[in-house]
Amino acid sequence: MSAPDELIIEPANGKVADACVFILHGLGADGHDFEPLVPALALPADAGVRFILPHAPRLPVTVNGGMVMPAWYDITEMSLDRKVDEAQLKASAERLQGLIQEQIDHGIAPERIIIAGFSQGGAVAYEAALSFPRRLGGLLAMSTYLATADSLEYAEANRDLPIEVHHGNVDPVVPESLGRAAHDRLQNMGYPIAYRQYPMAHAVCPQQVADIGRWLSARLGG
Repeated sequence: MSAPDELIIEPANGKVADACVFILHGLGADGHDFEPLVPALALPADAGVRFILPHAPRLPVTVNGGMVMPAWYDITEMSLDRKVDEAQLKASAERLQGLIQEQIDHGIAPERIIIAGFSQGGAVAYEAALSFPRRLGGLLAMSTYLATADSLEYAEANRDLPIEVHHGNVDPVVPESLGRAAHDRLQNMGYPIAYRQYPMAHAVCPQQVADIGRWLSARLGG
């Protein structure tokens, strides 16, 4: 796996960042896919939030006929439970954890770091955030699934991590049942987790964007 760069968006007001939000894109996209989301969140004018949107490496994807495309991991079978290359997924999560640690090393408190991911990126976000050894600020899982539920090494530091799960009710790519299954599993494990359903397919909608902005403001004290 190669190590592509990341799209970094500093606070628009010129303020020195004291918080960081990572957003991981889905299969076949790149970090620019969520670039328009940042201003649409309408965060407070004085918010010192840095956004980091990593680009996935290019990998052959089995379910797409082996076509090489931006992917956090290979999907080997489009069954309901999504058979994936867990080694690749965990490698992507380790890369994300390295980026998180870089932000901590540069002075961002871990509890002011939010991890978000869409579809494939959400599966990586689950793995990275729930296994990170220091308490983070929150996890946003969008139109995704908990691919490594049985192998994930849940870190005690994030056993009370606030988690927000968003899913469309007519998603033809990642069925809503997978989003609900992830929510129910983590809720049963005692995580403070909320579920929001939206009238959409495999996408992000305006109502959801407004909810994300409010959630981030609440998590980061804005």
